[in-house]
Amino acid sequence: MYRIFCESYYNYIKNFENKGAKDEYRYKIAKVFELIVDPQKFYKEKSENSETYQNLCDLLCYMKENIHRYPKFKAFLWTLESRQIEPDYCGKTPQDVLEEQAKLANMFLNLMYWE
Repeated sequence: MYRIFCESYYNYIKNFENKGAKDEYRYKIAKVFELIVDPQKFYKEKSENSETYQNLCDLLCYMKENIHRYPKFKAFLWTLESRQIEPDYCGKTPQDVLEEQAKLANMFLNLMYWE
């Protein structure tokens, strides 16, 4: 599941970069997933308690609270926890952003960007 997520993320991002559309909203909200696909970056951002890290923590908490809506999140969160990427609520990310990021993560897990 982790590999599917990572490859889907890269395919998704590639679409925006190939079109030169790095200013689009959907591209910007997806950048938080860099911390999932690159564990070294996650640990660096965690040590700095960066805004991106805090956004990811809020998102992971949101995902955990919404497993009933997105059942694949349960197994995915387990794979992240095995990599020491765990939720720690910060309360910094607006609800509408979390909802859009969760929908996007769900699309990745449902192979919408799988090639």
